[in-house]
Amino acid sequence: MSLKNRLNKNNFKRGIVFASKVGDFVENSIGKAMEDRNRLADELPDDPQEMTWYRVSLPKGLSGDGSEYYIYVKIANPDKLCIFLSGGGVAWNEYTAARPVTGGKVAAHLPNFYWNNLRPFTQIMNINVGITDISSDKNPFKDWSFVVITYATGDFHIGNNDYTYKSEDGKEEVLHFHGYVNFLESMKVSKKLFPKPSKLLIAGNSAGAFAVPALAGEIVDDYYPGAGNITLFSDSGQLLYKNWRKTAKNIWKTKESLWKPIVSDNITLDWYKALYTKYGDRFKLLYSSSTRDYLLSAYYNDIIRKKYETDAAVQDEYYLQLRHMIKELKSITPAFGIFIDDWKIPLITMGGTVHTSVRELHFTAFTQNGISMAQWLGDAVEGKVYDVGMDLLRDDKEKTKKKGIARTRKK
Repeated sequence: MSLKNRLNKNNFKRGIVFASKVGDFVENSIGKAMEDRNRLADELPDDPQEMTWYRVSLPKGLSGDGSEYYIYVKIANPDKLCIFLSGGGVAWNEYTAARPVTGGKVAAHLPNFYWNNLRPFTQIMNINVGITDISSDKNPFKDWSFVVITYATGDFHIGNNDYTYKSEDGKEEVLHFHGYVNFLESMKVSKKLFPKPSKLLIAGNSAGAFAVPALAGEIVDDYYPGAGNITLFSDSGQLLYKNWRKTAKNIWKTKESLWKPIVSDNITLDWYKALYTKYGDRFKLLYSSSTRDYLLSAYYNDIIRKKYETDAAVQDEYYLQLRHMIKELKSITPAFGIFIDDWKIPLITMGGTVHTSVRELHFTAFTQNGISMAQWLGDAVEGKVYDVGMDLLRDDKEKTKKKGIARTRKK
């Protein structure tokens, strides 16, 4: 290797180290500031106030690294309840298990696949933003009661295994795939606090979006069989992988009723098909995605090419997969409500489009075809289910044909 190449390589490594240190510093600084300024949610008291976020520690719960586990709740209208399944990445093998998320890895664009614990910084991801915002009148779910089932296990909320792996520095570690136990303990709290809601929204973003069709039937059958108005919503749950069934069965060790319906590389689609086969039109079904999800496309790139990065080529692959997925969802039932957007955020989406919106500022702030996701979801729970942004999925021939018809009509 030439001197110039060695210098460039060393400079590159130093740049990564510097970015990593900066990222960790920023995350730790934000977390410390939240603690110092008393911005962390209080533990749920015996006499909780309405419209206030509280933390509920679950003694039998466990985060991926073995640390404490807790959820968030908000008491408001008892007849309207949202059970929200949080996202936070996924671990599907030993390599991904060894690379949890840190602020430093994110800043340095190093491989990072899942959050393995709950810390002050993760509160920012879970409450007081998007659908969980209690201050914005633009949020139609402001007065809803909430149970936010947090996520720090890398197993789509369905795992039940203690998985041994080697860390990046060669040490033997254990990843506690306890998502399903955490889910069950969370539902006990939900049932106690909100025993009989008439209107129920089961929603999730990212990893939680995958979990919605997997766990919705159990939520309704075992905890809320009396709920008559039920809506399911998955925000950004597309990641094709041919070994999902093996992962669920052998690595996460989930129960048979959850791994057995997985028959393809699209785990979300398989779970929705199984759900509809069993329950038919009992639920209103909703799905959303951006056209070229910068984060899920990076995950897919890692699965296919062992490259944890996103670019225009893999984002185009994601787009073509999305077109097929939406077609398949509509084949389950034409009543499946769809929201597609092409939203971008400078410096964040890396040439692609956003990853999830339901718990982001753009839930209410951005619009597609003049409609915000907040309005679309609010209409859906009231019984008005429709599609937004489907024109973004038409190929060039379809777009040309539509323009031609429009010109003909004008004449």
